[in-house]
Amino acid sequence: MRALSSVNTIVAGTFLLATSAIAQVNPSAPPAVGVVTAEFKPMAESTEINGRIQARDRVDLVARVTAFMNERLFTEGADVKKGQILYRLERAPFEADVEAKEAAVAQAQAQLENADLALSRAQELLRKNSGTQVTADSALATQRVAAAQVKAAQAQLHQSQINLDYTEIKAPIDGLIGRTSITVGNVVSPTSGSLATIVSPDPMYVTFPISVRRVLELRERYADKGGYHAVQIRVRLPNGEMYGQTGKLDFVDIGVAKDTDTITLRGTIPNSMIQTVGENKLYELTDQEFVTVSLEAVEPLKVLAVPRAAILADQQGDYVFVVNGKNVAEQRRVKLGQSTPDIAGIVDGLKPGEKVVVEGIQRVRPNLVVAPAPASPTPAGR
Repeated sequence: MRALSSVNTIVAGTFLLATSAIAQVNPSAPPAVGVVTAEFKPMAESTEINGRIQARDRVDLVARVTAFMNERLFTEGADVKKGQILYRLERAPFEADVEAKEAAVAQAQAQLENADLALSRAQELLRKNSGTQVTADSALATQRVAAAQVKAAQAQLHQSQINLDYTEIKAPIDGLIGRTSITVGNVVSPTSGSLATIVSPDPMYVTFPISVRRVLELRERYADKGGYHAVQIRVRLPNGEMYGQTGKLDFVDIGVAKDTDTITLRGTIPNSMIQTVGENKLYELTDQEFVTVSLEAVEPLKVLAVPRAAILADQQGDYVFVVNGKNVAEQRRVKLGQSTPDIAGIVDGLKPGEKVVVEGIQRVRPNLVVAPAPASPTPAGR
């Protein structure tokens, strides 16, 4: 019995030693991680800048003469057409001035006719040796003075007719007219300021400053795709909603603002009409409205993409963990490019086809053996 007990003790001890040795060789299983394959994907490039909506055409109506305002012939906020009479000023003083200038022209023409006759007689007498050269020269000078006086009188008449025409203030463009600042019965003059403003409602301009560096990037990036025409504009309204229409860049300023090192860009964007209230048409975009401008590529860019959850950062910059063919996690420094809140675009440090850790990152260390598996469709957080 003692011999059998000794044998059992030896066997048990041997088993414990073997189990302990195995535990030392493989103390724990590799941590499970979820990975995705880095691959090229289309991504809409977007940059947001503060901008302002501006009417394509904007005219402030001003009086060109001093007179009483007799009539206002438009509805505030309504559509007006080019050439439409908007204000009518008092005409009587200007009509009287035109009549006086017409009389002055008639008088000057009569004096010219008399001077023509005197010159003709003086020249005839000179040919017959009955007159003197001095008399003929004097008659010629008088005739020329009379002709000049006719032209001066005609010019004054023309100016008076212009002033009479100014008593009718007309729309120089098609558009929406705003509120009148001076009412009927008041005296208006060139110093009265703007009587009302007309703006063209559709399309609208959107202007915004952008850094010189960014302008150069856009120019270089889209040089083979139509330049700035390959960039489309979207607008976020003050209430945070994205405007439904898109626009195109049509102008880049010729100079740089010294204080901000920016260049002003301008785009054209359609303006959707919301509704009609009486004679007033309401549009989505309003002149001088403050908006957020988003610059996007017309055609999405192809970028090497990984989920945002894969990107880690320390004092040296951004990095990811790449699982190599031996299932060893490698720390890889990367440079980010165009990205979105969910997708990170990689421009350096990663190759297509490499497997990047997106799940279980908190358990990963450099050079650690891991157990990779395809990540879930919605990668977990870091």
